[in-house]
This record gives sequence, C-alpha cells and structure tokens, in this order.
Amino acid sequence: MSTRTFDYEILKEVKDRWSPRAFDPERSVSEEDLMGVMEAARYAPSCFNEQPWHYIVAMKGEKAYSQILDALVEANREWASQAPVLMIITSKKQFAKNNKDNRWHLFDAGTSWGFLSLEANRRGLQTHAMAGFSVDRIREAFELDEGISIIAAVAMGYYGNKEDLNPALQKKEAPGLRKSIKEIMNRP
Repeated sequence: MSTRTFDYEILKEVKDRWSPRAFDPERSVSEEDLMGVMEAARYAPSCFNEQPWHYIVAMKGEKAYSQILDALVEANREWASQAPVLMIITSKKQFAKNNKDNRWHLFDAGTSWGFLSLEANRRGLQTHAMAGFSVDRIREAFELDEGISIIAAVAMGYYGNKEDLNPALQKKEAPGLRKSIKEIMNRP
C-alpha cells in the first residue's frame, strides 16, 4: 500500500480521501447520509452563484441505478456494481439569467463534487469518480439535451473487502501518491 506524506497540516477528510474500488455490497447508504453529502455539494461556491451542477443519484435496485451501471465501461462496471449508490454529475453550459455561455460551469461542478466527496469521507463513506462511461448512453437514458455537460460517474458506499476485487485491481487498491507542491505551484 502506498503511503502518503503531508508537508502541512490539512483537514483530516482531505488526508483520508481516496478513490477505492472495493465497496461493501451488504451495507446501504442511509437517506440521512445521502442527503448530507448532497447538502455539502449544494453549498459549493460558483460563478455568480449559478450552481450549474446537477446530480442524477440512484440507489441499488432502482431503474436509474441499472441505467448508470449499463453505461459504465466493463472495467468500471465490474467493481462499481458493488456500490450501493451510483451518480452522474452534470452541469448546465449556459447561465440561467441570460443564456450566455458559462465558461466556469465545469470548474463549479468540480468544486461541488469536491465538497461532496469530502463530506462523504467525513461520514465514513467512500467515493470513486469515473470517466469510463458512455456519455451518449447517459444522455439518452436520462433525456439530457446538448445544453448539459455530462461530466463524471460516481460510485459511493462503505469500504468493502479488497480481496473481493480481481487480482489486477487488488494491486491498485491504495491511495495514490501526489506530486510535490513545487510541481503544482508556480510562484514567480
């Protein structure tokens, strides 16, 4: 397992957050916890307070869950099918007030996702965002027009047993290392 090192003191939720693939299929997410993570997502800042993000949220057993799962690439479907909650993050491309392009909508939706993932971690939940899915299948399944960006799929639930993953995924089941501050910051 990789070991992360922190040069500065930061929030425990930031330190503890990572993107596992092992979810406990026997443990559901309570409505209280689901609504709590959505509350955190709701309070993210956005350009002109537009809040362009929208989440399609589905619990295992619901039709929308199957629709999201079916849109995932097989490699993601294999492990994500164990998560009790699947989501799709979308964002409106234009400002509501004047229909002009909102070039910050993806940034704002990403900030909302970040808030959601940290609150999930605070509640003992794990999240894993995915790019491996069919945008076209999601657009069709949920009747989303071209004014909506379909950004990411997310699996959420409690951490499971890493040994339940296939051997290749077991090797990846650890928090990823990060670049140094010097590599991500330019201070002229």
